[in-house]
Amino acid sequence: MSAVHLDLAHELPEMKDAIHDLKISDNHFKRLFEEHETVAKELHRDGATMGDLDAEKLKKRRLELKDELYKMLNDYQVRTGTKKTCCGTCT
Repeated sequence: MSAVHLDLAHELPEMKDAIHDLKISDNHFKRLFEEHETVAKELHRDGATMGDLDAEKLKKRRLELKDELYKMLNDYQVRTGTKKTCCGTCT
């Protein structure tokens, strides 16, 4: 595929510290994170040559994993008091 693969820390830079913390302290998070990275890399590497159905399955799984990881990261930040709040300039 032509798109550049970005890992989760680059996609969610505001959660970089939480990603690091959970990768070393939560085995479930680490397993999901590694699966997300594997699926994302496979899509990046082989997405253009695989069938549409296979690519769609991988894209769906990547989004499911990202959603679950985001929920875990958000919960962690709320629990630890490290969640960044909006500066108030957003509309």
